Amino acid sequence: MRTLAPRGPLWVATRLHRRALWAGAGFLVLAVAALLYQRLHAASVADAFSATGCSVDTRSIRCGDPVRTYLNAELVFQRWLTYLRMFLLVLPGVVGAFVAGPVIARELESGTYKLAWSQSVTPARWLAAKLAVPLVCTVAAVSVLLGLHRWAVATGPDDHYGDFWYSSFRDIGIGPTALAYAVLGVALGAVTGLLVRRTVVALAATALAMGAVVLVLHEWLRPFLWPVLTDTTPIRRAADDWVVQEGVITAAGERITREECFAYGWRVSPCEKRPEGAVNFVDYHPASHLWPLQLVETGIVLALAAAAALVAFRVLRRLHA
Repeated sequence: MRTLAPRGPLWVATRLHRRALWAGAGFLVLAVAALLYQRLHAASVADAFSATGCSVDTRSIRCGDPVRTYLNAELVFQRWLTYLRMFLLVLPGVVGAFVAGPVIARELESGTYKLAWSQSVTPARWLAAKLAVPLVCTVAAVSVLLGLHRWAVATGPDDHYGDFWYSSFRDIGIGPTALAYAVLGVALGAVTGLLVRRTVVALAATALAMGAVVLVLHEWLRPFLWPVLTDTTPIRRAADDWVVQEGVITAAGERITREECFAYGWRVSPCEKRPEGAVNFVDYHPASHLWPLQLVETGIVLALAAAAALVAFRVLRRLHA
């Protein structure tokens, strides 16, 4: 019997899922084309608006229609950027579900993996080939979308509707965190598919698990991934500071948060009564904390991905034994 060449498993994986890969490539092309169109349209409207001599703050009746046209075009453009950021958050779950279901669990469920293992292909190389295709394609697609997002934001019209730097949707489109979540989706899909070995169940379990990781780490724990700054002075902070917690510090050094004050009853709480020696406090992240928060979150996600990949290969070893 003819044995597979060293690149055989990779070729088989690509050939087997070529329709899904072509569909993903087509969707990527459409997404890029749609965003490029919105970016060019917004730039055209902005140039036409600039030629009128009006500004957003102009009160002149003459500028009413041009201002509305410009702001409407800008709003549509910002919505498309938001859709892209939302897609970058959802994509890891989609990729993980695809890996867990059709790529891994279906072969284990049907037993077709035994054919590859019987043709001088080790289980480790079989799994590596299965993961290489979605991993490379996903990283390439996310890189393209991140680059397009950064270019559109940097060269697009002024943002009168955008979120602050710490918003989840804006944050995910700035740095490497989206890439890390994509890698985690592939690794989590692999380990789930190997453990569950049922296509539909593995698909659903991976999507739920990936959603839980994004929700807990990116939405709940992200403010605490880097030490906050604490301000107890009445000096006004920057408008884009990310306020994490507010409250009162008593003369004895006890910190009482706004939530605790509401639990007391606001009118009788230290936040309202302000006992002698008490000062207000604000825990916040300045804009300079953007990259530390990004890099710490990226490191945690990549560590989770490495742990998931290690578990996947250990499960595969036991399955082969």
